Amino acid sequence: MAGTISDIKKLEYDIYKYSSYSSSYLPENIREDNPSNQTSRWSSNTNTPPQFLILKLERPAIVTRIKFGKYEKTHVCNLRKFRILGGLEEERMVLLFEGGLRNDSVPETFNLKHRTNSGELLPIKFVQIVPLLSWGPSFNFCIWYVELLGIEDSMFILSNLRKYNMLREVEIVRLFLKHCRQQGYAGTFRALQEETGVRLEDEQMTELHEILVNRGDFKKTEEKLLEFIDNGLMDHYLAKQEYKPQWSLQLTPEKEPRPGRRGGHQLIIDQTNSTIYLYGGWDGNEDLSDLWSYDVKANRWTLIHERSELLPEGPTPRACHKMVYDTRNSQIFMLGRYLDSASRTEENINSDFYLYNTITREWCRICSDTSQVGGPQLVFDHQMCIDVDKQTIYVFGGRILEPKNEEETTAQYRYSGLFSYHISTSTWTHILVDCDHQTASSPHVQSIRSRVTHSMLFHHKHRKLYIFGGQRGKDYMTDFLIYDVDTSELSNMTPENTNTDTKNVPQSGFTQRATIDSEKDEIYVLTSLSKEKERRDLNINSFWLFSLAKKEWCCVYKSEHSNGENCYQKSQQACHEPCPRYAHQIVYDTTNQVHFLFGGNPGTNSNVRLDDFWVLRLEKPNRANILRYCKYLLRKQEYEEITKNDPLSAILYLQTKLYDIIDHSDPVQLKEFHKLASLLFKSDTADGETEPTSLLTCSLSGGAGASVAVAASADGTGSATTSVIGGTVAAGVGGSKHKQQRSDDDQQKEEENMAKVMRVESPKSVADEADTSSISSMSSSDCSNSQGQAGASSSAQGTASAIADGAVTQVALIPSATSKKGTVDDTGATPSTSRTANPRNRTQDQQFEMKIRRCLLFNKLVDLMPEALCQPKKNISDFVLL
Repeated sequence: MAGTISDIKKLEYDIYKYSSYSSSYLPENIREDNPSNQTSRWSSNTNTPPQFLILKLERPAIVTRIKFGKYEKTHVCNLRKFRILGGLEEERMVLLFEGGLRNDSVPETFNLKHRTNSGELLPIKFVQIVPLLSWGPSFNFCIWYVELLGIEDSMFILSNLRKYNMLREVEIVRLFLKHCRQQGYAGTFRALQEETGVRLEDEQMTELHEILVNRGDFKKTEEKLLEFIDNGLMDHYLAKQEYKPQWSLQLTPEKEPRPGRRGGHQLIIDQTNSTIYLYGGWDGNEDLSDLWSYDVKANRWTLIHERSELLPEGPTPRACHKMVYDTRNSQIFMLGRYLDSASRTEENINSDFYLYNTITREWCRICSDTSQVGGPQLVFDHQMCIDVDKQTIYVFGGRILEPKNEEETTAQYRYSGLFSYHISTSTWTHILVDCDHQTASSPHVQSIRSRVTHSMLFHHKHRKLYIFGGQRGKDYMTDFLIYDVDTSELSNMTPENTNTDTKNVPQSGFTQRATIDSEKDEIYVLTSLSKEKERRDLNINSFWLFSLAKKEWCCVYKSEHSNGENCYQKSQQACHEPCPRYAHQIVYDTTNQVHFLFGGNPGTNSNVRLDDFWVLRLEKPNRANILRYCKYLLRKQEYEEITKNDPLSAILYLQTKLYDIIDHSDPVQLKEFHKLASLLFKSDTADGETEPTSLLTCSLSGGAGASVAVAASADGTGSATTSVIGGTVAAGVGGSKHKQQRSDDDQQKEEENMAKVMRVESPKSVADEADTSSISSMSSSDCSNSQGQAGASSSAQGTASAIADGAVTQVALIPSATSKKGTVDDTGATPSTSRTANPRNRTQDQQFEMKIRRCLLFNKLVDLMPEALCQPKKNISDFVLL
C-alpha cells in the first residue's frame, strides 16, 4: 500500500510570503535549527498585527505535526500565543492549531488538525504561522526553527486529493440544494438531487421542513421535535451549554450540633454513603482536634469525637493537614500539620501519619515519623490524592517544617517532592525530588518544581495526577503538570486558551480549591482571597472549569463581593454567596453533582474565622428545558400568524397554548408574555401608519385567565408596547429602515434573553443573519402556495427590498370588529387611506413574510441538532460579493 498515516517524515518547504522582518533576522533562518546562535531566527519588525509567515510545501501533503525549535535560553520574543492555518490555496486556509510555546529552551511539537469535519484526511500545500503574542508584551515576535512532519507519498496524496475534491463537490451541491429550497425552486431542487444523488440533509430534517415550513402544521412539528429530543438528537447541543451556578446556604436545625468557626481544617467525602468528614483546623485562638460527619441526605451534622488526642492513638490538634478517603476499606488517612515558630523544636517536628476506620470509629497511628521510613518530612499546605484501585496514596509539595534555629540559619524555605504510599505493604517511595534537592542534579533522578497552595487531583480513568497553580516563595506558579502514575511520565500541558488575558484562565496567587469529575473529564477550581495582604485589594470569588477533552479553561462565574458584618454572623442569611476567603475547604459530591464549602478566613481580622456551610449547584439545561424552549418558539410563531387573520382566535391561543408554556412566577417571562399580547392591538395600514384595531371593543374574557396588558388613552384608543418578543414589529413599507433594523436587533436580543430564562442558550448561528439575506431574495410568487404572477407588485418588491436591507416589514390584514355586535366582520379590513394596496398582493406579501419566518424558525431548530444530520449552515450568498 502506498503511504499510510503512520508513514510520517520531515517535509521540505520554502518561505512563500512574510509580513516583515527585522535587520538580519530573515524568514529563511527558521529552516535551520541552531539553538546556540542568537541570530538564527526570524523576527518581525513590529508586533502590530497581522504578522505572519507562509510556508509552501514542494507538493500537497498531509501535515500532521509542527515542531518549534528554540534558543538555548529563555527569550522575551518567544511566541506565547500563535495560530497555524493551512490549505491547498493561499486564499483559502482553515485553522489547524491555536496555542502557545513555553518560554524555555526545550523544543515543542504540536499535533495539527489534518482531517475534515467528516473524518477525511486534509491535504494542504500552504502553512501560515500567525504570531499573536510574545512573552514580552511589547516585544516583536520571533521564531527560531520550524519543522513540518507528515505524509507526502504521491500515490497516497493523490488518492486523498480525489476524496477531498469529491467531498468539496458534495458540499457545493448541498449549498445549491439549500439555496433552491429557500428560493422555492422546487423543480430545480428535485432535478439537482436526482442528477447528483446528493441529499441536502437527513430525511428526518427534510420531513421537519415539510411539516413546519411548507405545511405550517405546528402540532405535528411539536410531536416531531419531542421524538427528536427523546431520541437524544439534542443531547450534544445540551452538553455544550454553559453551567449556571447557584449558591445556597446549607442551614441545619438550630438546636442540633454543628462545627464551629475555623480555617485550615480538612473536608473529605465518602461518595458511596454521601457522608462528609471534617477534622481539626484553627479557630483563631487554638488548633482543634474534633471530628465531625455530615449526612448529605439527612442534612445533619454529627460530632464523632470532640478531642481526638484523648483517644487511644488519636491525633493531636492540628491545622493545614491533608486527608484522603479510601472507599474500598472505609478508612481516612491523615498527614501533615502546621506548627508556629515557637513550637518548632526537634521533638515536635515529626511527620506523624494516621488512619481512622469509619466503621469501628477507631484511630490508628500508622507511623510516628514518615521521614524515618522513606516518606516525606513534616509538611503543611501540601496535597494528597488516593488511587483506590491500586491502593496507593500520592503526596506532593508543601513546605517542609524545620527546627527554628535551622530555618533562621538558611533563610530559605525547603519544599517536599512527590511521594507515594502503598497501603497494603505500608511502604513509601520518593518518586520525584524537589528541584532544589541535593540529588536533583543527578542524571538518574527525576525532579519537579515543588510548591504550596497548589491543586492536585487524581483521574482514576486516565490514571493521571493533574497538578496546577501554587506558590514557591514569591513566585506564583501558572504551569499545568500531568503525571502518569503507570508510566511515570511527567509532562507539561499548555491549555488551548492560555494567554496573558486573565479573563481566560484562573489568576495565579489566589487561594484555589479544586475538585474533579472523572466521568465528565472536568476539573473545577474555586479561586478566592489571597493569603498575601498586599493582594487582598481584589475581593473576588471566581469559579472555573477546565475541560480535559478540549484542554480549555472556562470561567463559570466571577463576582466581586464586599465583605460586611453580615458575612461573619452565624447564618449569613443576608448573603447570596460566600464571601471571599482563604483557609476554607471544598468537596465535590459526584453522586448529586454539587459542591460543599465550609469555613475559612475572611482576611479582615486575625482572630475571625467562618463557620458558614454552602452548597454550589452547577446546572445545565436538560431535555425538558429544551423541549419547553422549542414549544415556545413554535407557539409564538403560530400565534403571530393567527393574529394576522383571526384576532379572536389569537386571544384564545394566547390564553391557553402560550399561557401554558410560560412560567408566570418568573417576572421576566411574564413581561415577555405581555409583549406577545401587544400584537393583538396592532394593524398596519397601507400608508405605513399603525392604527389601533377595534379589538379593544371585544371581550377579553373566556380564556385561561391570562391578562392582556393595554393602556387606554384619553380618546379611547389603546396603546401597547411596540417591542415584541421574537415577532415582527409593525411598520409600513415607507417606514424607516433604521428603526426596523433596531427592531430586528431588539427582537434577536429578546429571543436570546427568553432562551436564557428558559434555561437554554439561543443557538449562535450564521443562519439568523445570512439566511435572512438569502431567503429574502425570493419573490412573493416563489413563496406563495398559490400560482403567482410573472411580475411582482410594487408592495412585494418593497417588502423584499426592506428584508434584504435587514428590516422586516409586516403588511398585515386584521379584520375589524363592530362595537355594536361585538363580532368580527368577515369581509376584511376597511382601508383608512386611498393608497391601499391590491388585496391579492397584500395576501401574497403575508405569505411571503410567513414563509421567511418559518424558514428562519426551521434554521433555529436544526441548529439544536447534530450538524451531520442538517443542511449546511452557510449559504451560497456567503460566497457572492458584489
